[in-house]
Amino acid sequence: MDEDPTQPDVLREAAFFDLDKTIIATSSATAFSRPFLAQGLLTRRSVLRTAYAQLLYLVGGADEDQTERLRAQLSRMVAGWDVSLVSSIVAETLHESIDPTVYAEAVALIEAHHAAGRDVVVVSASGAEVVEPIAAILGADHVIATRMNVVDGRYTGEIDFYAYGENKASAIRDLALVEGYDLAASYAYSDSITDAPMLGAVGHAFAVNPDRALRRLAAERGWGTLSFVRPVPLFPRRARIATAGVVAVVAIAVVVTWVAVRRRRRGP
Repeated sequence: MDEDPTQPDVLREAAFFDLDKTIIATSSATAFSRPFLAQGLLTRRSVLRTAYAQLLYLVGGADEDQTERLRAQLSRMVAGWDVSLVSSIVAETLHESIDPTVYAEAVALIEAHHAAGRDVVVVSASGAEVVEPIAAILGADHVIATRMNVVDGRYTGEIDFYAYGENKASAIRDLALVEGYDLAASYAYSDSITDAPMLGAVGHAFAVNPDRALRRLAAERGWGTLSFVRPVPLFPRRARIATAGVVAVVAIAVVVTWVAVRRRRRGP
């Protein structure tokens, strides 16, 4: 059979991270409510609605119904917003909006995967304008995120691509074909049962602070389970690396041990 010249000779590995409640301890889609309010994009009433939707999301297990309600609320809310204004607000307030919510354990794992030569991909149902700046600060190599429909520089309220559920897994497989990732040797991390397709797309899946349904599924499928409990400031980077050092050793040990045990159980 002829070889495909577009495919690399040696497949690489990657680590795919959900964002909300996996890398950060909140919802990235609603983390910028305060600066959006200050710039006139939000009213106090819409802030309250968004806060309520986020509360349901955070305490309700992030099941399909909760996530869909949050998505619908956010879609209605952003209709008519100027895309360039949103991007500038996110860039200017990234520190105050996201910095206190980043899990040290997630930062440590991202650094460990990079050290092992793996690409890091942030996968999120939040909009790309929000996810991409966060991923850049984290040093991620690629982003898979929701893409909102834009006409004349403004959001229409419609969605071109919703990075949710099976769509996440499909996007991961598409990216793997382009980048030459060996998904069987790759890793994925998420907190929610809605990301079961994403976790099932790789060989090494980990449930992070999982909801009840994901915890059960992880036990059934032999996926690892991790607890992230230490939000730390992400800025400045040098300080963040120092605070994450001890956590990095522990996190790496947990992952490596779990993979080794599973391989031993499978046998040669």
